[in-house]
Amino acid sequence: MNSHIRVNADKVRNLICSIFERLAVPPSDAAIAADVLVQADLRGVDSHGINNLSQYIEPLRLGELNPKPTVTKITETSTTALLDGDGGMGLVVGAKAMELCITKAQLSGVGIATVRRSRHFGMAAYHAMMCLPYNMIGVALTNNSSPAIVPTYGNEPMLATNPISVAAPTRNEIPFVLDMATSVVAFSKIGAALTKGEKIPDGWVVDDAGNPINDALEAWNGRRILPLGSTPDGSSHKGYGLAVLVDILTGVLSGGCYGNMATRLPHADPKIRESSSHFFLALRVDVFRPIEEFKDAMDDMLSALRNSAKAPGCNRIYTHGEKEFETLKNRIKYGIPYHAAFVDQLHALSKEYNVPF
Repeated sequence: MNSHIRVNADKVRNLICSIFERLAVPPSDAAIAADVLVQADLRGVDSHGINNLSQYIEPLRLGELNPKPTVTKITETSTTALLDGDGGMGLVVGAKAMELCITKAQLSGVGIATVRRSRHFGMAAYHAMMCLPYNMIGVALTNNSSPAIVPTYGNEPMLATNPISVAAPTRNEIPFVLDMATSVVAFSKIGAALTKGEKIPDGWVVDDAGNPINDALEAWNGRRILPLGSTPDGSSHKGYGLAVLVDILTGVLSGGCYGNMATRLPHADPKIRESSSHFFLALRVDVFRPIEEFKDAMDDMLSALRNSAKAPGCNRIYTHGEKEFETLKNRIKYGIPYHAAFVDQLHALSKEYNVPF
């Protein structure tokens, strides 16, 4: 880590928030967007942290991303809503959609929202975890208009990496937080390998002839990521099916973008074609059983998993969210490690937008 600099999370958050404000994002929305990105870095999900800042700054600067979206309800019931994100940052649109789900769940036991015309919403777990303080189970799904997954037995990018996140509360154990792409790897990890000049493993990406690729640049340009499972023998049909499921609940259900619409339907409404779609669910546990009983059962299950027999050569079993929680504690105490070259980029941005570094 000699090439890295540890930076206080609050200082990073303030810097990113200030840059967003300079780009005409309202202060309250800028604070949400900055928090989504910094929370990813705090949890060690660096692929979805401020390293991705350019994918928000450039569209805002060029007018391709709406800094002041008016999120509207197209349809609504006591438990559901279809929202239009007005081309805004998914970081903000997603958080507001989950807030609505939580409000509905407080009143009715469940809240569900599907969103169209949004953009990349950052770390999916951020939105699912919003439910934890309310003793609710949270679910967050998303797709986007950049297909990168090839179907099982196929070789044309047809689906995005379509992540799924589920968060469930506990009493003493670390909350269960699943956050996974339905591809064998998140596309941003290929970008990270490209930045570091590293090769990528077999089983991640194939070329246009279906052969494995190890060169990160070729993989980045080709955009042919395999579904979770990699091959038919590895049950890639399961990852493929999950990716389609995410597209159904996010894009098809909302009337938003899905699959490879952007390339296959060039004459479709660009506001839909070039957007992301989301799906959120907040489920109040106590409409099923007392919350303390649920938490005790969660603790029992997760503890049993961690303490079960270990495979040869392995001394620890993790539950989902455990590694990220430990990283969070470390980075809150010691700071977030950023590569020195990236810190220089942040310094340059602070000068460009005239905000304190």
